[in-house]
Amino acid sequence: MQKRFWALLIGFLLLCGCTAIGFSKYDDLFGKAQTQARLSSGQYGLAAEYLKAVKPVLDTRCVVCHGCYDAPCQLKLSSPEGIDRGVSKIRVYDGTRLLAQQPSRLLYDAANTKQWREKGFTPVLNERVQTEQANLLGSVLYNSLLLKMGHPLPSQSILGEEFDFSLDRTQRCANMDEYSALARHQPHAGMPYGLPAISPQEFNILTSWMRKGAKMAHILPPTEEDIKQVSQWEAFLNQDSLKHRLAARYIYEHWYLANIYFPTKVKTASPSFFKLVRSTTPPGQEIKLIATRRPYDDPQTGRVYYRLMHERTTILAKTHMPLALDGKKMLRLYQQFIGADYDVTYLPSYDAKVASNPFKAFSQIPVKSKYQFMLDEAELIIKGYIKGPVCRGQVALNVINDQFWVAFVDPDKNSSPEVSELLLSHDDELTLPASEQSNVLPVSSWTKYATQQHAYLKAKTALANKLLGDGENLTLDLLWQGDGHNQNAALTVFRHFDSATVVKGFVGQKPKTVWVLDYALFERIHYLLVAGFDVYGNIGHQLNTRLYMDFLRLEGEQNFINFLPKSIRKEVREHWYRRSHVSLSEFINRKALWGAPTGIEFVTNSPKDELLDKFQQHLAPVLSQEYDYSAVPEAFKALNHLPTTTINLLPQVSYILQKGPTGQSHKAYTLIHHNAHYNISSLLNENGQRAYQEDTATLVPGFIGDYPEAIWYLPNEVHATEFISQLQAVASEADYRALKAQFGIRRTHPQFWQYSDILHNVAKEYRGVEYGLFDYNRLENR
Repeated sequence: MQKRFWALLIGFLLLCGCTAIGFSKYDDLFGKAQTQARLSSGQYGLAAEYLKAVKPVLDTRCVVCHGCYDAPCQLKLSSPEGIDRGVSKIRVYDGTRLLAQQPSRLLYDAANTKQWREKGFTPVLNERVQTEQANLLGSVLYNSLLLKMGHPLPSQSILGEEFDFSLDRTQRCANMDEYSALARHQPHAGMPYGLPAISPQEFNILTSWMRKGAKMAHILPPTEEDIKQVSQWEAFLNQDSLKHRLAARYIYEHWYLANIYFPTKVKTASPSFFKLVRSTTPPGQEIKLIATRRPYDDPQTGRVYYRLMHERTTILAKTHMPLALDGKKMLRLYQQFIGADYDVTYLPSYDAKVASNPFKAFSQIPVKSKYQFMLDEAELIIKGYIKGPVCRGQVALNVINDQFWVAFVDPDKNSSPEVSELLLSHDDELTLPASEQSNVLPVSSWTKYATQQHAYLKAKTALANKLLGDGENLTLDLLWQGDGHNQNAALTVFRHFDSATVVKGFVGQKPKTVWVLDYALFERIHYLLVAGFDVYGNIGHQLNTRLYMDFLRLEGEQNFINFLPKSIRKEVREHWYRRSHVSLSEFINRKALWGAPTGIEFVTNSPKDELLDKFQQHLAPVLSQEYDYSAVPEAFKALNHLPTTTINLLPQVSYILQKGPTGQSHKAYTLIHHNAHYNISSLLNENGQRAYQEDTATLVPGFIGDYPEAIWYLPNEVHATEFISQLQAVASEADYRALKAQFGIRRTHPQFWQYSDILHNVAKEYRGVEYGLFDYNRLENR
C-alpha cells in the first residue's frame, strides 16, 4: 500500500511538472543561485528543530554513507558546514592522478560556502529564490529522497547489476540542472543509495525542514568544566620556552587526529570532543586555523599556537580515535618532555627535508621521552594508520596481513646513548618519502629505499649484537610489559581487505606473523602513514608510501623472528614470503640482517608456536580480555573452527546480534574472515597471492571493525542454534544466500533501518566512549 501511494505521488508530480525531472534550467525558474545563511545560533526555534528532529534522521540514515573523505561525491552530511558545501565531481581517493590536487578539507581549505562554490562544489539545498516550492524543487537532497520513494527496492532481494557498490564506482554527483537526466537514466539512484527508503515520517521531517529553508545549528557547546580544562591544556601547550614549544610541536604531530575529551566521574558515551589544531592566535582568542597539507608543513607565521577546537561533526566509528586527558596525563607529559634532563637550544626548521624526518626535527628530545610518549597511547598511534586518510581501499592495505599481533621493545632497553647515536648518524638513511612532497615520480624508488634500509639495518644489527652480548640477552625481557598496567603493550591488527582495525590484547588464534616495534620503527610508520601522508597527493606519492611500508613491515617481522633459533629463522621467513619477487627474496635473506642467536631456550618442535605462547605468558598481566574469543558461549565457539569452504564464502566483517531472553538486551559478536596469502609483497596482484585453503575465521564478543558487510539477527537461542548449524554446512554461494534469506538483514530488508537502529544502540552499550556510527558503504549485496 505504501509503495503504491508513493508511486502515485511521483506520477502526479511528474504530470504537474513539479519535480526536478520536468526542468533543465533552474535559473530560469527560480533565479540565479547565491549562497544562503543557514546557520542559526542558539538552541531555540528552527535551530532547536534541526537538532532535535532533523539531525537524528540525517545521522542515522545519511551519515552512515556520507561522513568522511570517502563519502560519495565528497558529500559530508555530518555537519552544517558539510551539508552547505554540497557535492564535488572530484574524487579525494584517486590512485591514478599524475599531479597532486588541491585539498578540500572542511573548515581548513575554504572559509565559507561561497569559497566552496569557487572550488567547484555544487549545492544539495536550494540556493535560489527562497520560497517553499523552490526550496523543495531546487534541492538535490529532496529530489534524491523523492526518487527513492518512487522507486523502492524489491523486498529482501539481491539487487541487480544496475547497482554498483564498488569503492571506485562511477559517481555522477549531479547538480540540479543535471538531475533530471540522472533520474531518467538511473531511476534506481535515489537516496539512500542501494538501501530502503526512509520512512514517511522521516521524509516528512526532512521535507518540512527543507521547505522552511533548511536552517541548521551546531551541537551544544562544551560545558563550563570542559572549557576550564581546555584553558588549562592550552596554557600548558603554549608556554614560551624553547623546550615547551618543541615538546608541543612533537605532541601535536602525534595527536592531531585524536578526538580529545575530558573524563568525568559520570561516564557517558557522548562527551564533548576536541581536536588539537595549529592556530595563528593564542589562547583566549578565536581560533584561526593554519591550513597546511601536513601537520609539520611550514605554518607561514612567526608563532604557532596549539589550540583545542570543539569537534562539532557527528562522530563516525571509522575516524573516531578518543583520547582522554586529565591531570595525571598532564603530569606524565611534563615528566617526559619538560622535567626530563635535556636542553633545547633551537627550534627545528619547517623545511621538508627536516620537518618530514622526526629524527632530525626532534633530535634534541631524548629517545626515551619520545618513545614512552608513543607507547603510553600505542593503540591510538596505530589507529592513526587505520582510521586516518591513508587507510582506505585494498591497494592501501595490501601491505599488511589479515591478522597479526604487535608488541614493543622496552623503552629502558631502547634508549641507550648508543641507540641515540645510531639514529643521529643514520638520519639520512631514515628519510621518508614525504620529504619529496606530494608530486613525485616513482622512478627506481624500491631500489633506493632498499639500499637505504639495508644500510640502516646492517648498522642496527651490529649494534644490537653488541648490546645484547651476541644473543645472550636476546630474551623476552626485551619486551615492554606496559609498566605493569598499560594494556597498550599488546595489540592485534586485523585487515578486512579494504579496511582495518586495531584493538588491545592478543586476539584470536595464533597469527601467522608478529611485529615487534622499537622506537625508530614505530616513529617511521607514524610519519610515513599518518603525519607524512597526503591523501590528495599524486600517484607517485601514494606508490612510494606503499613501497616504503614494505620495508617497515619486514623490519617489524624481523624483530620477532630474531627471538627464534637461528636454525629456523630463514624457514619461517620463507614461509611468510612464498612466491615473492626475487628482489624481495634477496633483500630479506641477506645474512647480515639475521642477528645474533636467541637467548631463549626452546623445548618443543614448534619454536614459533612456542614463542607465541611465551609472548602471551610474558604479557599476561596487561593483556586486554575485551575481545577474548574463548569467552563466547559454548555453542558459538564452533564458528572459530569453520571449514575452509565455508570461510571462503564469508564476507570480511559480519555482525551477529542475538536477542536476550528478556526481549530487551542483545548480545553482539563479530565474525571476522582472515584472508591468507602466500605473501603480501605484490602491489598489483593480490588475488594471485591468495592462499585460500589457509583462510581462517575468528568469532569475538562485541564489535570489531567499522564497516559491517553482513548483519545477522537471531531472535532467540533456538534461532542461534539453527544459524550456527546451518552456517557450518554452507558450501556454496547458494547455501550462503539461503542462510542470508533466513537470518540476515540484507540491504533490501524492509525493516533494514529499524535493525540498523538496534545495531547502533547495542554498539553504544558495548563501545561506550569508543562509539561512533558505522559506515554502510561496504554492505554486501548477496
